[in-house]
Amino acid sequence: MNLFDVYSLYDIEPVKGEGCYVFDADGQRYLDLYGGHAVISVGHAHPRYVDAVARQVGRLGFYSNSVQNSLQQQLADRLGRISGYDDYSLFLCNSGAEANENAIKLASFHTGKAKLLAFDRAFHGRTSGAVAATDNPAIVAPFNRTSNVEFAALNDIADVERHLASGEFCAVMIEGIQGVAGIRMPEDSFLRDLRELTRRMGVVLIADEIQSGYGRTGRFFAHQHAGIRPDIITSAKGIANGFPMGAVLISPEFTARKGMLGTTFGGNHLACAAAIAVLDIIDDEHLVENAAATGQYLIDRLKAMPQLKEVRGRGLMIGVEIEGSASEMRRQLLFDHHIFTGGAGATTVRLLPALCLGKEQADFFLTEFQQLLNSKA
Repeated sequence: MNLFDVYSLYDIEPVKGEGCYVFDADGQRYLDLYGGHAVISVGHAHPRYVDAVARQVGRLGFYSNSVQNSLQQQLADRLGRISGYDDYSLFLCNSGAEANENAIKLASFHTGKAKLLAFDRAFHGRTSGAVAATDNPAIVAPFNRTSNVEFAALNDIADVERHLASGEFCAVMIEGIQGVAGIRMPEDSFLRDLRELTRRMGVVLIADEIQSGYGRTGRFFAHQHAGIRPDIITSAKGIANGFPMGAVLISPEFTARKGMLGTTFGGNHLACAAAIAVLDIIDDEHLVENAAATGQYLIDRLKAMPQLKEVRGRGLMIGVEIEGSASEMRRQLLFDHHIFTGGAGATTVRLLPALCLGKEQADFFLTEFQQLLNSKA
């Protein structure tokens, strides 16, 4: 059987990881500034994470949600405290797309309305409702196309209000920072206006923090820079450092009804053990603060490079706009300088390293990147 041809693959296979590095079978070390799409939050093979997962799988890896699982409550307690949302409820699932599906469903149940407003160039996932809310027609199958989703212009509150005036919308969904679109930033003032508008019009505000959450921007969630509290927050990516998991944080204004949501694998014992370890490491090692400091250092140094068109982002979620092909730049960084980076469109290099990235590692990247830019001058 052949694998279905989905991705264009680099001819590199990482076989081992340690902190912010991965190694191939020949022992070549690569600085990982992409973390497998922002998934690696506390570093590859962190000893506390490895120990927690190994101990749990040695006891019980899985049982269904028809029985008590105290690890779920332990995770909820830690997440509530660290994120500042201890008065919210937690629904656990398996991925970011699934978290967004359940968030949309909750908003529709809660309001009795069907339509969702998303934003231009949004990416919310590849499953049915999530991909309908994704502004990329190339990945939306005919089955997924629906008149229940409309798109507004990012940072244009008048356009949002024009859409919502119909009274047909259950929710507005917005990314804390648009990652796949190339680190496009919702303005803080826009988020505050959006919060006020949705509250006034009785529309649920959903913050998609799947890529921008879990400390990546120097706050636990990116929307916290604007000082707002959405009604629903979705999370995944860094939540379990590579173990598949997603989460929905739900305002106390929502009433749970048994059977409204459900999942087979969501919140299983092994996933919870991994996620609890991640939160303990983030808290004990002050990784949110490190992401803020190291990220600002990177952003400041990158902005001082005259060859770059623009540098966008917060913390360790950074988009670098270059002259020429980002794909070729990333290839050269990988094969000539042994640095993994990400892409987003034709001219954006994306940086999403583990939150433990240090100044020495940042300096190594900056030196190699400057050399590469100079060679193209």
